Amino acid sequence: IPEGGTGDSGRERTKTFTYDFSFYSADAKSPDYVSQEMVFKTLGTDVVKSAFEGYNACVFAYGQTGSGKSYTMMGNSGDSGLIPRICEGLFSQINETTRWDEASFRTEVSYLEIYNERVRDLLRRKSSKTFNLRVREHPKEGPYVEDLSKHLVQNYGDVEELMDAGNINRTTAATGMNDVSSRSHAIFTIKFTQAKFDSEMPCETVSKIHLVDLAGSERADATGATGVRLKEGGNINKSLVTLGNVISALADLSQDAANPLVKKKQVFVPYRDSVLTWLLKDSLGGNSKTIMIATISPADVNYGETLSTLRYANRAKNIINKPTINEDANVKLIRELRAEIARLKTLLAQGNQIALLDSPTALSMEEKLQQNEARVQELTKEWTNKWNETQNILK
Repeated sequence: IPEGGTGDSGRERTKTFTYDFSFYSADAKSPDYVSQEMVFKTLGTDVVKSAFEGYNACVFAYGQTGSGKSYTMMGNSGDSGLIPRICEGLFSQINETTRWDEASFRTEVSYLEIYNERVRDLLRRKSSKTFNLRVREHPKEGPYVEDLSKHLVQNYGDVEELMDAGNINRTTAATGMNDVSSRSHAIFTIKFTQAKFDSEMPCETVSKIHLVDLAGSERADATGATGVRLKEGGNINKSLVTLGNVISALADLSQDAANPLVKKKQVFVPYRDSVLTWLLKDSLGGNSKTIMIATISPADVNYGETLSTLRYANRAKNIINKPTINEDANVKLIRELRAEIARLKTLLAQGNQIALLDSPTALSMEEKLQQNEARVQELTKEWTNKWNETQNILK
């Protein structure tokens, strides 16, 4: 309806949204232009910092086809996106840390695509087994892809090589809105393990970083899709609709949690309705620090898609994740035993002061103290041997 035309009265002219950051990248000559480097400094450095602190992290870009998701996440030759910059930043920090710290690091990467609701390993040589990898769920570690190849990397050059190989294997095709439209969702995962002795105490954390390039949300009439492209678009939209449903359900749960006086609704989160949302279960409402980037087109003909994307992002802002430091189980046990040893020593010292040293309670404490100290010694030795073996393999 044209402005001022019949039926135009009362229509809301301006819609307001509030976000953490807003980046303008449509015109490089504009004084408001934000470069890929600035986007990394604003968002990517926090991802690297979280990994070193032992947290899981996730970055995903959502928006219509052609709005800049792949450019934001992967970039192009000469203008790298967030994924390569985060990987480079991680290894830069590793090199910096090893100069002054006795820490050891182990970094593994994997790269998969979800195409027509099937999972494919982008880093494995082409064979009939590359498609239809199964998604399973570990009771503690969450969803994972069975038989997905993991590659040990020593430096950023190794990562770049694997990334390039994976990108060549990725499914793209021309549509009416994008000459190289991503016809699949891609997830590049970094598993980052660090270990060191801190005040004579072993310390080991394992972080997972999921870097996600989603396929574009689209309408068939806008893209001119037919045949295979139409089927792809249907599966892409199915998983994105599920992502929207998951975001809405989690936003409802978070709002309920924020209002303890309001009666709680029964909310079901449909993670398993698509492969994408199942694999990102931990990143959406779980154990992860997650960043969502909404990419939008400046063109007025895309107003409807832009509004839809902004509403998605606005809903996602309400989700409350529960990130925790991922500490090795044995290291955690050593720390707890040491705390117990300190407590027992304090109690025994207090017992000495009030002449309880020969009592059955004191003797029992002494025995438990010795057992704990022996167990700590044993676990620390096991952990040290394990890491020495790992370092020998890496060499």
